[in-house]
Amino acid sequence: MALDITGKIIHILPEAGGQTKAGKPWSKQEFVIETEEQYPKKVCISLMGEKVQELKKFSIGQQVKASLNIESREYNGRWYSDIRAWRLEAAGSTQPQSNYAPPANTPADSFSSNPLPAATDDDLPF
Repeated sequence: MALDITGKIIHILPEAGGQTKAGKPWSKQEFVIETEEQYPKKVCISLMGEKVQELKKFSIGQQVKASLNIESREYNGRWYSDIRAWRLEAAGSTQPQSNYAPPANTPADSFSSNPLPAATDDDLPF
């Protein structure tokens, strides 16, 4: 499942890291976004590996858009959910910039009230 969430960063938790059993390093950092809806929600999102560096571009109070994967897993009869971001960007950066300007309003008198020509008997194809 993949989705996007937009909101303001309200908290950045400390980075955690270590080594796997195979000796490979890992890092994880979590942050909290507050959505801007009628009833705002607070969502804790995690970043893993090199994605942790993307969070360093932002600070508390900035608007961001996070693309997420949500996954749940079972351990000892209990279920745990993980909300992990796979992309983090400034909130307004995905909207394409356009130089298009809508045409100016044309006066109503420039259109005739009957745009179709009047039909005559000899306009028939047979």
